[in-house]
Amino acid sequence: MSGLARYLTMRFLLIFPTVFVLVTAVFFLMRLTGDPVTNAFGDRLTQAQLQQRLHQAGYDRPLLEQYLDFLKGVATGDLGRTATDNRSVSDLLGTYGTATLELAAYALLVAVLIGLPLGRLAAYHRDRLPDVVLRLSAILAYAMPVFFVGLLLKLVFSVWLGWFPVAGRASTQVQLNLSHRSSVTGLYLLDALRSGDGGAVLDVLHHAVLPSVALGLLVAGIFLRLVRTNVIGTLSTGYVTAARSRGVDEPRLRNRHATRPALVPVITMLGLQVAGLLGGAVLTETTFEWRGLGFELAHYLTVRDFVAVQALVAVFAIVVAVTNFLVDAVAALVDPRVRY
Repeated sequence: MSGLARYLTMRFLLIFPTVFVLVTAVFFLMRLTGDPVTNAFGDRLTQAQLQQRLHQAGYDRPLLEQYLDFLKGVATGDLGRTATDNRSVSDLLGTYGTATLELAAYALLVAVLIGLPLGRLAAYHRDRLPDVVLRLSAILAYAMPVFFVGLLLKLVFSVWLGWFPVAGRASTQVQLNLSHRSSVTGLYLLDALRSGDGGAVLDVLHHAVLPSVALGLLVAGIFLRLVRTNVIGTLSTGYVTAARSRGVDEPRLRNRHATRPALVPVITMLGLQVAGLLGGAVLTETTFEWRGLGFELAHYLTVRDFVAVQALVAVFAIVVAVTNFLVDAVAALVDPRVRY
């Protein structure tokens, strides 16, 4: 087996213990908070009625039996129905998963557009005023809670200035128009583009600006510092010095000889930030009432719905693990040093 095949096989096999550990931890931690039936109806039902509800939901079975059934459901893709409102988890993923995917894509685009050029700028002005300001800004962007950034953006740009909507993925009329189309993907921007309605496209983008910036700034700070560090490192390498001695002009030297090699670690970091984007999506979607999986997860956490929380966390874990594997595969193909 070649070095690349061996590396990719090991990275793929690591998906299973990663997901297993996370879903197991969530299963047992949720059980420590009490069951959703008692939480929702404990003060409105008699003890006999409460026991009957618990029996119907299967919460009176041995914990190990519940755990094994849960693992079987995750392995077979049968995630069950929510305990509090009897909704199919699969339908839940289909309805709200596209909203979270769209928000994560917007945020990642914002992070790349902000982090990469500013990281290069900081590297080119190393230890001077622009570099100091940008580094401090990156630390601040990463350190501030995403919900606080979201509330601040809403206060300034929605309430005070009135430039952007306070909440939602689109205006009510646009949502109705998009939902009534025969082929709906759930990705509002794509559906609006396919409809050929320029007003709907602008409306969707208008609603996406503040949530995307709030979530994207979290990752942009990481990209900025990573790009800065790697560009500084490549600028001091021997091949850059040799190119400079041959008379290669500075813009070409920076763009082709210094920046491109410095972007290889950024590819790996993209995968690592998927977990941060999904975690931040819970707070961002709640802040902006963006009806995605993060918004639903926050709701089901509040009502202690075991089935919904376990299923959503399992899906998040699988998405993060698979994305990290794909990013590792791309990095290994781009840079042969990664596989050894």
